[in-house]
Amino acid sequence: MLVLLPPSEGKASGGSGAPLELAGLSLPGLAAARAAVLDELVELCAGDELKAREVLGLSEGLRAEVAKNAALRTAPARPAGEIYTGVLYDALDLAGLPPAARAAAERSLLVFSGLWGAVRITDAIPSYRCSMGVKLPGLGALAAHWRGPMATALPEAAGDGLVLDLRSSAYAAAWKPKGEPAGRTATVRVLHAQVVDGVEKRSVVSHFNKATKGRLVRDLLLAGAAPRDPAELVTALRDLGHVVEAQPPAKPAKAWSLDVVVTRIH
Repeated sequence: MLVLLPPSEGKASGGSGAPLELAGLSLPGLAAARAAVLDELVELCAGDELKAREVLGLSEGLRAEVAKNAALRTAPARPAGEIYTGVLYDALDLAGLPPAARAAAERSLLVFSGLWGAVRITDAIPSYRCSMGVKLPGLGALAAHWRGPMATALPEAAGDGLVLDLRSSAYAAAWKPKGEPAGRTATVRVLHAQVVDGVEKRSVVSHFNKATKGRLVRDLLLAGAAPRDPAELVTALRDLGHVVEAQPPAKPAKAWSLDVVVTRIH
């Protein structure tokens, strides 16, 4: 099983690790594309701060993020699982996983990134600020920049197993499974069910969908679940107590869309 996660907007800083080694990151097929983004991002942020903030979509209050990016080559690197913070990662609680579940997380989790393309939670990276929606002056839109190298690297990473895609739309634009891998892919939407005047009404959860997705992954890891395809994933999630609605796609080379229905948002 390969689980595709979005990054977090905020990231942990500090630490005393060695600086970034691009050659040491997972998915070596992305190395050249990573170097290109890193080179332009560092150059941009080491120059005109106002221009850098405009390109990155940063407010005056986030100007420190520009200086952080300018120092990416010398900043201390930490495992990506420690760098990414926020609602999804709080719910996933990687640090609190027992050894077997942690090992499964290291094998199966892949975090997408505007700067790195995609990294495993064990990959050592510095804290940075560069979303997939950024359009760099030289390279252009990052989602488009990543599509070529991702088209080869991601199917190799997925192998012949299930792909559980929990990314937001901006990060999903960098790689969309096609052909046979698409038929082994499941995307998840979180719906909030409420009874109003005796009638159940459902709404799409926005912010708290991240927490639900983090809990889904954590539950699968703790249970040692290893679904091989979307149908087995639905069964595994239901066995773990989640309310899941799914309908197989009309064509075999299409991803499954799963609705996870929650009655509480927290």
